[in-house]
Amino acid sequence: MHEMSLCEGIRRVVDQAADRPDVTRVTRVRLEIGKFAGVEKNALSFAWEVVMRGSKAEGAALEMIDLPGRALCYDCMKEVEIAERLSPCPDCGGGKLLPQGGDEMQIKDMEVV
Repeated sequence: MHEMSLCEGIRRVVDQAADRPDVTRVTRVRLEIGKFAGVEKNALSFAWEVVMRGSKAEGAALEMIDLPGRALCYDCMKEVEIAERLSPCPDCGGGKLLPQGGDEMQIKDMEVV
């Protein structure tokens, strides 16, 4: 399950950001996850609880924000949202699409006290 290693990487970032004397704990972390990132959200939630034990983020809420798949259509020269990686352009039906986003995962922000 690669979600466990994803959470371990997130923990390193959160631990580093929360390693300040004025931070007692992390209460929420918001992640942006692209439609094509290949992340199983239920597995990520489970891994989150396990990996965050013993850290300042133990018990913190994990909020996952879905980002759409995006591509540049070379037929109509528009950036469009796509439902699947090999979908045609929803505007013109063209098939010459260059992916522009949807495979990313990043920490958007976190709340601390």
